[in-house]
Amino acid sequence: MGIIVINFKTYEQATGQRAVDLAKICEKVAKDTKHDIIIAVQNVDLFHVSSQVSIPVYAEHIDPVKYGSNTGKDLPEAVVENGATGVLINHSEDKEELIDIENNIKRAKSVGLKTIVCAPTASQSEAIATLEPDYVAVEPPELIGGDISVSKAEPELITDTVNKVRSVSKTLPVLCGAGVKDHEDVRIAMKLGCEGILIASGITKADDPEKAIRDLLKGLD
Repeated sequence: MGIIVINFKTYEQATGQRAVDLAKICEKVAKDTKHDIIIAVQNVDLFHVSSQVSIPVYAEHIDPVKYGSNTGKDLPEAVVENGATGVLINHSEDKEELIDIENNIKRAKSVGLKTIVCAPTASQSEAIATLEPDYVAVEPPELIGGDISVSKAEPELITDTVNKVRSVSKTLPVLCGAGVKDHEDVRIAMKLGCEGILIASGITKADDPEKAIRDLLKGLD
């Protein structure tokens, strides 16, 4: 059926009470359509949002630390206690070295968090797939937040990513993101082998977020 992951980032339209309001819209659409929608929110909004909705709420970041003297770090256990069921790792705006990605995946698994790990290229997607995340999301940084989707601008990147990930795991879902705007972008990505999309500004900055989400979901049908 496919999934849509909506990254709230730190947009004004998706911060604090506005994050709760947007999350409730996402939940409403998910219930109405029976589609899977995951939202990723700022860690400071995790409790605020997760206590108000039943759809999966992911953290935007964790650090591979344990209880102790780690001032300024995001402890995986803490994000779980604040309602997170998963986490985004290695987004292009929060890049990590491969060893840190591996450690974060391990720490996430140790506390029961699902992992969506981003990668800018097919080869990096393949390397990340060997670390056994729950999802790999290919996102070329130059297209993020732009007007042209990766599915139209670089379809070969999606195909190459899917093939390389499948060489590692036959069941690991591949998501795609960067510039996704409408159901046609989604439909193309699904035809190329993806099992969902990762999107941010196309929803968070939309004049009518509910309408935008419903349009995207048409690409999954």
